[in-house]
Amino acid sequence: MKKSIKVAPKRRGRPPSGGRDPGVHIRLPEQMIEAIEAYSTSEGTTRSEAIRRLVEIGLKAKK
Repeated sequence: MKKSIKVAPKRRGRPPSGGRDPGVHIRLPEQMIEAIEAYSTSEGTTRSEAIRRLVEIGLKAKK
């Protein structure tokens, strides 16, 4: 006799991030991390946001 209900197999691992931006992982020297921390504290933002802002500033300066 056949099963009347199909059961979808369970997916393993962490669920998808839901369309968020992809992560980029980099290694930075301790001195640079400390400088970024100081910048983020002075601006009142998180370290991630400070890095995003500093990258934007660097990209605009290149033009």
